[in-house]
Amino acid sequence: MTALAMVWPGVGGRHRAVAVDPPDLAPGEALVEVELATICGSDLHTVSGRRPGPVPGVLGHETVGSVVGLGDGPAPRDVRGRAVAVGDRVAVGIYAACGACPRCVRGLPQKCERLFKYGHAALAEAGPLSGGYASHVLVRAGTPLAVLSRELPAALAAPLGCATATAVAVASAGGAEVRGRNVTVCGAGLLGLLATAMLAGRGAAVTAVDPDPGRRETARLMGAANAVDPGAEPPPADLYIELSGAPAAARSAVARTATGGTIVLAGTVSPGAPLDWEAQDLVRGLITVRGVHNYAPADLAEAAAWTESAAARLPVEALLGAVHPLDDLDAALAEAARSASVRVGVAPGA
Repeated sequence: MTALAMVWPGVGGRHRAVAVDPPDLAPGEALVEVELATICGSDLHTVSGRRPGPVPGVLGHETVGSVVGLGDGPAPRDVRGRAVAVGDRVAVGIYAACGACPRCVRGLPQKCERLFKYGHAALAEAGPLSGGYASHVLVRAGTPLAVLSRELPAALAAPLGCATATAVAVASAGGAEVRGRNVTVCGAGLLGLLATAMLAGRGAAVTAVDPDPGRRETARLMGAANAVDPGAEPPPADLYIELSGAPAAARSAVARTATGGTIVLAGTVSPGAPLDWEAQDLVRGLITVRGVHNYAPADLAEAAAWTESAAARLPVEALLGAVHPLDDLDAALAEAARSASVRVGVAPGA
């Protein structure tokens, strides 16, 4: 077997295909043959230079595939406690954590002091099978994995280890009881659409906010009670969720949150969004503010269970556009940057 990885040289450069010999697997490691990788917005930000990334490297971190090799020793267990076996179809988590540092012990593996993130590592340090834009991914010990059925559409399976699990973390940060409450979700990208579906499924009245009419319509298909342009004034939110990354959406959070409400910020992950909230507005308004970045393994477990149960109700055809061959990665990235598709895919077998 020879694997293939698409190496990104830096902003403005074209990916080059690199042939890779099969690696020797250490205990706890797995080799996953990629079925589908979906293009996340963070990768678009990286290749455009809006987001720093180590170069050269192999990007991609929303991946589903089949286990074709395991290291010696006990088989790793997935996030639902299942022993992983060769032949299993798995969604690969976005990171690997050590499990022993103070942050891991505190229950924050997504902030591990020795964190490794797929698709975010330098080639010289991580090797070529370290991102989803490859024929295979070398899965390190400490990576959350979710074993999935073959029946689950790949369009829903691939984003599980990034967008879907993060949407679970976001929805959980908003509190357990949302039935009958007004929820504003800023941003109708995949993360916002999934959060909308999850919260609407729990009985929330969700208003999705996005400048794109097509995305607003998709939000309605996902269960939003209303979908509006950012210039509109939705009702004060019991739960205000910012997933767009737009500084204005973060700055207006307090003004658009009802007394006793909760603000969850998860989209503003880049510099450039200083906040000028009045402390007294938080105090007098009894407002809770939560930040969410990535997710814990339990969130991936819940994401897999939710996706399996909701798959028949979700508009899969509205969530994934074209799927390009792996060696057509630059065209896939260009299409993802300009098209209205929520996700564009890359598949080695396409």
